[in-house]
Amino acid sequence: MTASRHLLVRSVNWLGDAVMAMPALQRLREALPHTRISVLTHQKLADLWTLQPAVDAVIPFAADETVWRVGRRLRALDCDTALVLPNSPRSALECWLARIPRRIGRAGAWRRLFLTEALPDFPGAVPMRKRTPAEVHTRIANGAAPDRFPAQSHHAWHYLHLASALGARAELLPPRLAVPAEELARIKSDFVLPLATPLLGLVPGAEYGPAKRWPADRFAAVAQEILRRHGCHCVIFGGARDAEVAATLTAALPPGTATNLAGRTTLRQLVAALAVCRVVLTNDTGPMHLAAAAGAAVVVPFGSTSADLTGPGLPDDTRHQLIRAQAPCSPCFLRECPVDLRCMMGITVEQVTAAVDVAWHRAG
Repeated sequence: MTASRHLLVRSVNWLGDAVMAMPALQRLREALPHTRISVLTHQKLADLWTLQPAVDAVIPFAADETVWRVGRRLRALDCDTALVLPNSPRSALECWLARIPRRIGRAGAWRRLFLTEALPDFPGAVPMRKRTPAEVHTRIANGAAPDRFPAQSHHAWHYLHLASALGARAELLPPRLAVPAEELARIKSDFVLPLATPLLGLVPGAEYGPAKRWPADRFAAVAQEILRRHGCHCVIFGGARDAEVAATLTAALPPGTATNLAGRTTLRQLVAALAVCRVVLTNDTGPMHLAAAAGAAVVVPFGSTSADLTGPGLPDDTRHQLIRAQAPCSPCFLRECPVDLRCMMGITVEQVTAAVDVAWHRAG
């Protein structure tokens, strides 16, 4: 089949998922060097895709924009192929309404009507099914081993599998966000960060829910010890919803040793600020993926979710330190723990401090 002249890639809507989809875009650019690649994305992620070198154009849509209006706007682009990354019916319908001749995506209820090529899930796919509270209690009572999954189960493979329908190599490579050098040079002065002091990033929030959040007082204890050992400066990240936990963490650190950026950055500024950190201690959340893709080493306490399925970067990247307690019910994929949050409480300050120390020396 003739290579696409203008490829539309319909982006996923969550920050972390979008970063995990970037290897697929990087492989598409490799396979289709002369194809124009445009990304259709929710406006909240538009700045993210401008930092992906594989993309030629970014087309944002508003949260309240109807599928019919999006479809009409897309017709003017004259795309000949669409790659639909999300699993939702709406994302496939948008491309059908745009009258794009070739439309590729994952098979699913109602979606087949709008796709010309409906692909099965990738080999080795593991669904992130939430356990019921009863299942959690049963696994604890039986002393079950926590679930582990092979490297080929990582969600990045889902997007690579879709891209392979267009000739891209289905081989994993690390997501890459290319922050311009002038933005990296400017970000410290923009937020009055110390110029010559190494930075430790801290991301104590997680939008998904409390089951993904390692306790803030433990973040503070680790940060205090790393400050003592390495004379660094802490930068606290998060969205507007993380204002309370970020303020609590800032107050727990010695005066003048931390800068609270929660709710103060644009997405593009967030990527740049994470990129200038030597190490980022973070929960499993969108900024975790951003930090790794921007080049920072990350340390992550994993609880209700699986590092095997949605961990940062490549599964075997030794820059990153991914820490798990051996909780029988983990991963449960629940927003709130129905028992005692043992998956998080079982990860100690000493473990995480040691992991940050390892990442700190390797990043040097």
